[in-house]
Amino acid sequence: MGVPEQLADRMSMAEQHEYLRARFSRRTMIRGGAVTLGAVTGGAFVPGATAQATPMAAPRTETVDGALVAPFGRHLAYGSDPRTEMTVSWQVPVAVKKPFIRIGAHPWDLSRKIDAEVRTLYTPAGVGTSADHTQYYVHAKLTHLKPGKTYYYGVGHKGFDPAAPHLVGTLGTFTTAPAHKAPFTFTAFGDQGVSYHGLANDALILGQNPSFHLHAGDIAYADPAGQGKSADTGFDSRVWDQFLAQTESVAKSVPWMVSYGNHDMEAWYSPNGYGGEEARFTLPDNGPDKKHLPGVYSFVHGNTAIISLDPNDVSYEIPANLGISGGTQTKWFEGQLKKFRARHDIDFIVVFFHHCAYCTSTAHASEGGVRQEWVPLFEKYTVDLVINGHNHQYERTDVIKGNKVAKKLPIGETAYPETEGVVYVTAGAAGRSLYAFTAPDSYEGHQNEVESVASFINTKDGKVNETVAWSRVRYLDYSFLRVDVEPAPRGHWAKLKVSGIAETGDRIDHFTVARKAK
Repeated sequence: MGVPEQLADRMSMAEQHEYLRARFSRRTMIRGGAVTLGAVTGGAFVPGATAQATPMAAPRTETVDGALVAPFGRHLAYGSDPRTEMTVSWQVPVAVKKPFIRIGAHPWDLSRKIDAEVRTLYTPAGVGTSADHTQYYVHAKLTHLKPGKTYYYGVGHKGFDPAAPHLVGTLGTFTTAPAHKAPFTFTAFGDQGVSYHGLANDALILGQNPSFHLHAGDIAYADPAGQGKSADTGFDSRVWDQFLAQTESVAKSVPWMVSYGNHDMEAWYSPNGYGGEEARFTLPDNGPDKKHLPGVYSFVHGNTAIISLDPNDVSYEIPANLGISGGTQTKWFEGQLKKFRARHDIDFIVVFFHHCAYCTSTAHASEGGVRQEWVPLFEKYTVDLVINGHNHQYERTDVIKGNKVAKKLPIGETAYPETEGVVYVTAGAAGRSLYAFTAPDSYEGHQNEVESVASFINTKDGKVNETVAWSRVRYLDYSFLRVDVEPAPRGHWAKLKVSGIAETGDRIDHFTVARKAK
């Protein structure tokens, strides 16, 4: 992406961003075409960076006949309150006029029309592998919806009205979260990218009929190296458009809730590396620091609280954004845990993020920064399930407390986090090339248990070898996670029934997390 490798090795993400802006601004000034960073329609949208405007090349702003342009790449996201808020996002290949969304209770009644926001993202030649190009992302935030209700919607612009009879096939649906506790299913994985296997996993996920999906970082792989260095020459932001088109079959009807990983840091767009993602996604705006950590947020669906964290902030392995929050993320996280544990309508807390707390992959294994900063909080507030990606395989631990096995958890058994400890699942085999284990695979129907596994942990002093006893299930092929949430009357056992599902549709793991309902 344009920073000499010898410089990128010792630069933070913010320093690489400043270098790139200075370099490409000088080149642009010579050519004589400049606009101000932060302009929206017809400009270059870079969230969080408008206060430090920098000249840059003007993107193309010509519009074409809207009747010739169809939206694509639709994807949903909950707002801070999933019962009443939903954001619908999409893309157009060229600039259009007056984008909007239509919404209603029936496909033949889309009379409610709401204006949408365009976020234009410009990438000059030299920042990656492509020529100059501009991407147009559109967002419509819907509020005051009714809980537990299914809505029909269509997205369009001047010249393309989804309410027209011949465009009825472009309509989508979504359902808001219920007002009260009720059974539901959600799915999760990390590290998808664009591939046949990613597409196959999406098809299986749609068949689970999930209420929402969690993507635990490393989303599209526009930056294939993922080292947080803008010297990486394979960067191509157009890969995001392929990813959004691939994902649309699910994400147009299922909220696709993302967390950010190391491959999601792209230095050109903003000092934190997330400017491109902010152009493409609208996530709940309730985190501790929107400027530095846009991928940190929480939401509640039924009796379950979900928290998304950004481990780039605490990663010793890939330190481009290490310490970016100045400790505010961990402080906020503990506040969320304390708040959710005090609420009588919440039974379960599920935390998802990219880097693994506990994994035995030969590629990345475990992240010491996560163990240092967050594992004590998982245990203090008895988090019910932790979902990670980063390592491209499926691995599930026993119940862990104090960095050791508190209780063995064979396939089909039940964990009780209030008294025992925390279970960690790595679900990073969503589509990218697979990694490896040092121990043999051991999964449902093919169990091959071992007493200990050789692995390592990434620390501030480098890799430290460790031999662990907590690796219970290992599966080295494409897969995802399904979680069935079963509420219960007060004083009875509410349950998370967790299953690992292979790309073949076979179940490779299942276990239950149980907690007395409030």
